[in-house]
Amino acid sequence: MQVQKTNLVRAAATIFEAAGSSLDEAEKVATRLVDANLTGHDSHGVIRIPQYVENVGRGTLRPNQSAEVVSEAGAVIVLDGHFGYGQIVGEQTIDMAIAKARTLGIAMTTLRNAGHLGRIGDWASRAADAGMVSLNFVNAIGHQLIVVPHGGAEGRGSTNPIAIGVPIEGEEPVILDFATSAVAEGKVRVARNKGTFMPPDCLLDADGKPTIDPRDLYADPAGALLPFGAAVTGHKGGGLWLMADLLAGGLSAGGCSRPPDTPPRPCSNMLSIAIDPAVFADQPAFAAEVKRYADFVKSAKPRDPEAPVMLPGEPERKACAERLADGINVDPETWSQIVAAGASIGVEAALLDAMIA
Repeated sequence: MQVQKTNLVRAAATIFEAAGSSLDEAEKVATRLVDANLTGHDSHGVIRIPQYVENVGRGTLRPNQSAEVVSEAGAVIVLDGHFGYGQIVGEQTIDMAIAKARTLGIAMTTLRNAGHLGRIGDWASRAADAGMVSLNFVNAIGHQLIVVPHGGAEGRGSTNPIAIGVPIEGEEPVILDFATSAVAEGKVRVARNKGTFMPPDCLLDADGKPTIDPRDLYADPAGALLPFGAAVTGHKGGGLWLMADLLAGGLSAGGCSRPPDTPPRPCSNMLSIAIDPAVFADQPAFAAEVKRYADFVKSAKPRDPEAPVMLPGEPERKACAERLADGINVDPETWSQIVAAGASIGVEAALLDAMIA
């Protein structure tokens, strides 16, 4: 079914408010999730609602938390998210990095004990909108270890996303945002819900054999994701995957990946670096050079005349325009799971169905 953004935000916010969030928090988290759907990243969209509701019920995700400054020294700020919604404490963290970079030219923030941080490209985009270059590295602990190291057959970490943003004056920024696994776990979840298969060279089953069945990742015993690059260039993706975990988990003091505790408490850690380009180069010259090279890259002859070369971030903006016009597709299984999550905290199915009609 196709759902308009405002209707889907309203339904999601209703669930989060019923789960204990203030109205403001519920609307912010809902908007971030739906915006992920709009940009084509259904893996980080409303499919996450049941997961969040379940974690709130277990007490591993805490509504109405703010990122607390644990320490601050020069350009560095260390923060604790107190297991609050990642969409809230992540935004607070990048905003602090932006503010400090305005003063010092560069800032580094670490965030530990955050709930699922959503689409990490949101934070690179927020920094770029403020005129800042940013680099963001994320890991997750307290989860099943679902990504194998290059050459491995059993999981040793999470999907460890990286997002880098560079502003282009007068134009949309370049935003690189990707999981360092072959695909994000949420994309496997989307395929499972839709009853479709995954591409080759993404998944292993519990025996370490290649599979395209998304259900294998959630089986008992569970399968795993390959690092991006798979068998041929997986040493590159696996290297980035490892470094993202070391930077996000190590520098934040939140911890690198390890077998989950009993009971598990899932959370994410993030290292963010914000840079004011003006302190490194003449601002007009930097802006002109970024635009020149971006235009030069896009001018490359495409292999497919019907598919011009695109910069990182452009596919998301294209998807957003299309989905704002046509609505966001929510498959029946995902909607059923969302409705069930709402029912578990007292939100009637009929109310949610009416909201998206």
